[in-house]
Amino acid sequence: MKRQRGIGSALVVVLGLGGSLLAPPAVADGPRAPQIDWGTCPDDVVAEAAPTELQCGTVSVPVDHADPGSARIDLMISRLASTNPDKRRGTLMLNPGGPGGSGLALPALLVARGLPAGVLDGYDLIGMDTRGIGHSAPVSCGLTPDGPYIANIPPYAVDDAAVTAQAKVAERVADQCADHDTGGLLRHLTTANTARDLDRIRAALGEEKTSYLGYSYGTALGAAYASMFPERSDRIVLDSNIGDTHLDRDGMRRYALGMEQSFPDFAKWAAARHDSYGLGRTPAQVRATYLALAERLDKAPVAGFDGSLLRLSTFAHLYKKMQYPKLAQQWQTLADGDGTAARRLLSQNSAAGGVPSSFDNSLSVFLAVTCNDIKWPENVDTYRSGVAEDRRRYPLLGAATANITPCAFWPHAPAEPPVAIDDDGPRNVLLVQNLRDPATPHLGGKMLRQKFADRSRLLSVDDGGHGAYVLGDNPCALNTATRFLVEGQLPDKDTVCPAG
Repeated sequence: MKRQRGIGSALVVVLGLGGSLLAPPAVADGPRAPQIDWGTCPDDVVAEAAPTELQCGTVSVPVDHADPGSARIDLMISRLASTNPDKRRGTLMLNPGGPGGSGLALPALLVARGLPAGVLDGYDLIGMDTRGIGHSAPVSCGLTPDGPYIANIPPYAVDDAAVTAQAKVAERVADQCADHDTGGLLRHLTTANTARDLDRIRAALGEEKTSYLGYSYGTALGAAYASMFPERSDRIVLDSNIGDTHLDRDGMRRYALGMEQSFPDFAKWAAARHDSYGLGRTPAQVRATYLALAERLDKAPVAGFDGSLLRLSTFAHLYKKMQYPKLAQQWQTLADGDGTAARRLLSQNSAAGGVPSSFDNSLSVFLAVTCNDIKWPENVDTYRSGVAEDRRRYPLLGAATANITPCAFWPHAPAEPPVAIDDDGPRNVLLVQNLRDPATPHLGGKMLRQKFADRSRLLSVDDGGHGAYVLGDNPCALNTATRFLVEGQLPDKDTVCPAG
């Protein structure tokens, strides 16, 4: 998942063109001698990774895997090599989520967050910008932070008219993406093609197999790789699962379920600090404060900060407990109607300027992958009905995540069916899932557990927030996943880690 205006890494929708429905072959290059010339990483990666020093290199892949002789693009990958050859067992590919998240500096981020030495000794950590992202043939829809499309979750629709209005915006954005796709790469951004790229990278590294650690959307990519190349997958850890190898409309709507399940953690925290923040003396009162403030901002925004942005910002701040104080301050400012402070909040939460940027690149990739992976409904009435239903069952965010997206008007139809989970393979998939995750609710882990069947085990963590292994602070989750990566010990049965 990716963050826009302080929002978290979410997921979205599809539609469009023609193309063969015959799947390109899952076969990639076999093991051979390493082919990558390692060197210094780009300056922005060096700065983000500091003080950890990474090496970077490129791997050439076909734009269209169904036509290996077609044009090619270079994918940039990074490496933090094992410093203990006696304990090294292979490569651990990493993905931070999105789709649209840059992962070149991810090895350094995990080191900074305390990735255990056993993993650092056992693996070369491989980060990457997947196709279309950052330093790997970046795509652009020409989106700007001051435009009508600012996040991968649509705006909250207060009524049917709001859905109709959003449909016009969504159609313009889809057309804009088509107009900017001068290189023809956009239609080839799919989870299946990215999984094929992973296998090209594995081969270029000279490895017979690769291990993998993916977060959020990275679980969809990892599930696709483990299903398309089961015998080339080594130890697979999927953390914060979206429930399949792609994001569909049901998956998007599950964000609202996640917010309902994670919001009580913040409400309890805020209620215990009522004397400081004044948001309510009980969790129920904090929830009532949120609903009332959002409705008030729907009618009378404060310096451009409306109810939709409040809901989206609140959702994003539930990703990590360390963000709770900032969220409480934001509510205070908006409740006081302080326009000056609200404008400062907006400037902090959005990028300045009106030119394509990493904001544009991230959202463009998010749209392309989610819209290309699977066909989404085209009828606006379908979204109106979903919005009305989810406004009732998930009042905190449901009328946003059920709203219409550019995928309803996407210029390209899926070129192949989404990758099906393959339960016929090695028993090598560990699913890690917080019980209260705002973006990927626990249901996603249960769904993948059922699909992978005995290939997998589910490690449920009694915690909130997005991301458990290394990114969380639960000792049981850290120890269990590390034991699997280092020693290959998958739990005998599904396990629940108590609160840390």
